[in-house]
Amino acid sequence: MKQIVFIVLSGLLFACSGNRQPTPPSRYTLDSIRRVELDFNRSREDVIGWIQEHHRFTPTDKQLNRWEKSRALEFRIINGEKRYFRNAAANLFRVDSLARSLSQALPDTAGNSTKEILDRHLTQLIPTEIKGKYLLPKVTMQVKYTLKTHSGIGSEEEIYHVWLPYPRQDIRRQTDVKLIRTFPTFHILSEDKTGHTSIYLERIIFRRMVAFFQVEYMFTSQGEWFDLSQIDMQPYHTHTEEYKKYTSERTPHIRFSDKIRTITDSVTRDAVTPVENLQAIYRYITANYPWASALEYSTIPDIPAYVLENRKGDCGQVTLLLIAMLRYKGIPARWQSGWMMHPGEVNLHDWAEVYFEGTGWVPVDVSFGRGEPLMNKTGREFFMSGIDSYRLYVNSDFSDSFFPEKQFPRSETVDFQRGEVESERWNLYFNLWNYKMEVTYR
Repeated sequence: MKQIVFIVLSGLLFACSGNRQPTPPSRYTLDSIRRVELDFNRSREDVIGWIQEHHRFTPTDKQLNRWEKSRALEFRIINGEKRYFRNAAANLFRVDSLARSLSQALPDTAGNSTKEILDRHLTQLIPTEIKGKYLLPKVTMQVKYTLKTHSGIGSEEEIYHVWLPYPRQDIRRQTDVKLIRTFPTFHILSEDKTGHTSIYLERIIFRRMVAFFQVEYMFTSQGEWFDLSQIDMQPYHTHTEEYKKYTSERTPHIRFSDKIRTITDSVTRDAVTPVENLQAIYRYITANYPWASALEYSTIPDIPAYVLENRKGDCGQVTLLLIAMLRYKGIPARWQSGWMMHPGEVNLHDWAEVYFEGTGWVPVDVSFGRGEPLMNKTGREFFMSGIDSYRLYVNSDFSDSFFPEKQFPRSETVDFQRGEVESERWNLYFNLWNYKMEVTYR
């Protein structure tokens, strides 16, 4: 019997027939397949065991099949075997109401430190001379960022090249950037030459040696908020290059597909002004796409399409959906990202900015628009036109180049937060090294 094996990867379909010698896959293809295998590394028994341990009930086959069909429980067929996303079980209880109703887990009594910080911080608005614009108190942070490769991965002496996240100079929101030290001492700062701001390090690594890289720096961050009811909205200068750039498609992740057009037109049917369009799109996304742990972005061919199809998304995924929908409506929108630096919850994070003529660029964090209510004037909708001061801003664009240039495929093809590592022979993917962010607040 002729056997045909299909592998679906990043929107590409590879077929190997048992009657024909397949073309040997390239190193790039094998690397991509390996990334999917690392993401989908759980069995059905693993999923059931996790649910039993954390939610104290045993799901039936009928329930599991229903959750698979609805995409609440994410899986792939790999080498003829059903494999589940590494965080599929946890995501199930974030996105499916039936699963939550079946849970017998004890109530979580731990406080939300980030919510408590925001409840205090977001009420401390400082008026400016610009109508409708307010500032938040500044926060100065000192960071020690360490990247360490696993032992035994190098087979010969070679140079390792590393790019680590570094604060972007921004006169509005991020100032007083100061490099304290690096290891090794030799370094190159990208100095905002690309959309990804980095510090480049390199050193010779001997056979089976652990490679250690570290940078320390300081910076000051200041959040801002715009009262959308106060700003004077003016007509866009649609002839400018900046307007054209930030209202255009950018494949593969910013596409005005039929689905994007249909949903956006429906959501904004009663909106007239750019502010009303932003309000409608922001509220639609926060109400319909709960946060869920994400697949590695390099394995997703069209991130907004993935969010719409799976009805969930992490911060960067819903940000790209927001940008696509706003741009389709002729409203300039662009990517920003780095880290959320709230004490007790330091983590990778993505957000956006939207441009209003006469006002300028306004921060929009659609991901922070989700969650339990906040104790301030506008609640979670503060983040429709504002951002707090506990941020490390690294990226002004997505899928940009590096300085110095990277020679091999990136581990993260969209964002840049954890770092990038390559040897003289190939890229070192995330499973081959660890990173650590240590923050001191001044």
